[in-house]
Amino acid sequence: MIQSNIEICYAVSVGAVPVTAPLQSHSCTAQALSGQLVVVIQAVLQLVDKQQGRWFAAHRQSTGHQDHGQEQASVTLMVYGTPSLSAPKTLSVYGGAGGKGTRISSSKGAPLSRGFNLADGLDLHVSANEKATMQNLNDRLASYLEKVRSLETENAKLEKQIREWYENRTVVTRDLDPYFATIEDLKRKILLATKANSKVMLDIDNAKLAADDFKMKFDNERAMRLAVEADIAGLRKLLDDLNLNRSDLEMQYEALTEERITLKKNHEEDLILMRTQIGGQVNVEVDAAPSMDLNQAMTEIREHYEGVAAKNRKDLEVWYQSKVVPVEKEVIQQNESLLISRTELKDLKSTVQRLKIELQSHYSMKESLEGTLIDTQNRYANQLATLQRTVSGLEDQLTQIHANIASNKLDYDQLLDLKTRLEMEISEYRRLLDGEESTTQGKQIHDK
Repeated sequence: MIQSNIEICYAVSVGAVPVTAPLQSHSCTAQALSGQLVVVIQAVLQLVDKQQGRWFAAHRQSTGHQDHGQEQASVTLMVYGTPSLSAPKTLSVYGGAGGKGTRISSSKGAPLSRGFNLADGLDLHVSANEKATMQNLNDRLASYLEKVRSLETENAKLEKQIREWYENRTVVTRDLDPYFATIEDLKRKILLATKANSKVMLDIDNAKLAADDFKMKFDNERAMRLAVEADIAGLRKLLDDLNLNRSDLEMQYEALTEERITLKKNHEEDLILMRTQIGGQVNVEVDAAPSMDLNQAMTEIREHYEGVAAKNRKDLEVWYQSKVVPVEKEVIQQNESLLISRTELKDLKSTVQRLKIELQSHYSMKESLEGTLIDTQNRYANQLATLQRTVSGLEDQLTQIHANIASNKLDYDQLLDLKTRLEMEISEYRRLLDGEESTTQGKQIHDK
């Protein structure tokens, strides 16, 4: 038996990862390409089948062997499948699910007992160049078939790996809405804290201005107080001088009083002595000027000195009052001013103490808010770093996907080039078959 099998296998990597639209379009284009190849090769097989019948008829006429057994020629086309033997005298077309396999087979009985080749079928009236071309095409077709089988095996492995990857892959979708809600809440809190901090800083500035104003008033009051104290010191010195003068006058008054007492005592003694002398009844007539009355003289002297002392005392009292009363009034006024200044100073001290306490509390609040802000910034920095790592991982995956797309596009270009070369070879087959058909017809006409 002679059996001629021509198997054309075309594998397209349509099982690539369907991640993006370009990759899916490549897959669809590859399927469309394989469909076009199937249609073209079906037409070629019909031509080959018709030509083989003519070859067998011419061969029987030339060799004289009629009806010796059955002639059998089988042509099988398989895309994404495994070729199988076709039954004799059958013509069938079937396709696998999802475009996995398409098979066209035809057979016819032949009584030949030797192997048949496409080049042998053209052996009758084909020139040497055409035979060499056919042999070259057969060799290239065999190499293409071997390459297609290897690509089909690799494609199956890749499809298996992709299916396993999709089965083992766990898609984790993180819900970031709570994080965004937390971020918005923290932003709102930070805004409120910023406003409160601004208000605190404004209050601090106002307190500083008030403290500066109070300090200036305090300095003015202190300068006034020092001036009043200097005036009081001068008045006290003047009062001491007046006291000294008063003491001197009192000492003079006491001395004059003692002198008066002494003179009075001497006068009384003289008076007693004179009375004693008069009591002796001695009549002495002295032709002299009349004597003065001592009592009257003493009285006049006493009255004179008492008038002088009273006048001095009165003058001193008037002078003292004229000097002391204004000073006392001024001292009273200064004391009242000093009391008012002390009251204001006490109020200012209490105000300054209260402002210091408020300032310390504001400083504490500021430090607490700064600590909270630093913690919040650190926490958000960590979250941002985590999100950045996630984005980097997704970018790496996207880069890998783009690389896969580029690889699939390269495979698609290679397959498109392979399709073009196959179409050229099919055209060459058709040209050779058409030439052989015309030669066979001429031979038959010549034999008749």
